[in-house]
Amino acid sequence: MNTILIGIIIANVLISYKGFNDLAFFRKYEFHVGSIRSGEQIRMLSSGFLHGDMMHLAFNMLTLWFFAPVVLNWLGTFSFVLIYFGSLIFGSLLTMIFHKNDYSYRAVGASGAVTGVLYSAILLQPDMMLGIFFVIPIPAYLFGILYLLYSIYGMRAKNDNIGHTAHFGGAVGGYLITLIKYPSLVYDHSLMVVLLAIPIIILFLMAKLGKL
Repeated sequence: MNTILIGIIIANVLISYKGFNDLAFFRKYEFHVGSIRSGEQIRMLSSGFLHGDMMHLAFNMLTLWFFAPVVLNWLGTFSFVLIYFGSLIFGSLLTMIFHKNDYSYRAVGASGAVTGVLYSAILLQPDMMLGIFFVIPIPAYLFGILYLLYSIYGMRAKNDNIGHTAHFGGAVGGYLITLIKYPSLVYDHSLMVVLLAIPIIILFLMAKLGKL
């Protein structure tokens, strides 16, 4: 297994564990609009290595573990790192756009980075199948679309500390970076390119209509 992938997972686990047990550390590095707007831009990156609880951490790391090898095999280590961290930053930027006037908004999670890797992997290998609970088969592209639709629900419900908005920024990041690195996908997997754009379009339409 790629050492970069292992390193990213270990970093997420160790930093998240530190945050679980040290509230001051958690508050210092979480995504917080007011603090970022006052100059603490490090939170745009550091918040991507903190998680709300063990289930949140486990879900993100399992998703990364399943999909990262596809990106690594197709595009190599450098492009994988570019997609991971590019998607993380895209997620933070979109969150700032949506919540720039909500100075109390807080969020954590690697969801932006992981969703970017997820979208990249599905674009590269759209015929993948997953096992929900390791039993129920589901096409990977359907999982990706449902994952983002769940994120819309989370954004509307506003009942947790998970960075649901970052899912979309990450998806956009992974989507665009992968197509830039591998432009022939627009022709080779054109249906998948369109399908994966649907939840992103839904999000921006809902935002424009004031439904979020």
